[in-house]
Amino acid sequence: MPRMLDVSDEVRAEIGDEEADRLLAGENAPGSYDCTSCRTPGDSEQERTSTVLFIGDETAVLAFAHATCLPSQVVQVTEEQLRGAVKSITGDRVDLEPESIVPEQAVLGVTSGLVLIAGELHPALVVEPTGPIVRPGAVGAGDDFLPLLIEQGFMPATELTDVPPVLHGWSVLLAMGQLHAVLQPGTNGGQPVAWWQAHQPLLVTDGWRAAANKHQQVLMFAAPVGSIGRQPREDLLRDALDKAAANGKLVAAALPLAGT
Repeated sequence: MPRMLDVSDEVRAEIGDEEADRLLAGENAPGSYDCTSCRTPGDSEQERTSTVLFIGDETAVLAFAHATCLPSQVVQVTEEQLRGAVKSITGDRVDLEPESIVPEQAVLGVTSGLVLIAGELHPALVVEPTGPIVRPGAVGAGDDFLPLLIEQGFMPATELTDVPPVLHGWSVLLAMGQLHAVLQPGTNGGQPVAWWQAHQPLLVTDGWRAAANKHQQVLMFAAPVGSIGRQPREDLLRDALDKAAANGKLVAAALPLAGT
C-alpha cells in the first residue's frame, strides 16, 4: 500500500530518485514508526509522514517524523552527533550544555525548561554566557551580548507576562527527540546556520517536547553572565528569569520549531 510520505527535493537529491520512488510506493517505508521529533508512534499509512535524512561525516540515517512535527529535510550533523542521536537514550531532566561555541567564540550555557506565561506552559531555552561577550573588533572589556541580540531582533523583556513576538528566520532544531541547535538566518538570504549547536544532542523532558510540538515554537531568553546562574529546578530558574527581567538584563523571542 502506498505510504503518505513527504519526500522533499533535497532529500530526494541525496538518496536518489530510485530510492525515493521506492519509499513513496511503500516498498522501503515503514508502516508504523517512532517520530524522530516527538518520539510518539506514527503510521505512514494513516497520516502524513516526513522523511528526514541525517547526514554525518561518513554515514547517513533516514528517519521518519509526523509531518506536523517536522518537514521533510536534510539535517547536517557531525558523525559523533549521528551516533549519539541513534542511540536509545532515556532521561527526564533539565539539561545544561555549557560548552558550545557561537561565532564570537563565547562559551554559552543553554538550559531547557518549561515557563508558565498567562496560565500556559511554554517550552523555553535560557542562554547565559560564562563570560562577557565583546562585539567583534571592539576595544575594551564591556559586555555587548544583549545589544548584539537586540540588533538581531530579540526584544527586551521587563516581565514575563506575555509571550514574546516571533523572530522569523531564527529557529530551534529538535530532531530524534533531542535538541540539536539554534539556527539563525544565513548571509544574503542563504541557508540558516547554527548560532548555537550542541556538542552532543541534548535530552529534553517529555513535557518540554510535548509543549514544543503543541506550540510549534520555543521561547528563547538570554541574559548576560551572572544574571541567571545554574538553577537545578524550573521554579528556581523562573525566579532567576523574573529577577533578570526586573533588572533590565533579559531579552526574549519566540523561535519557530525546526524552521528549516
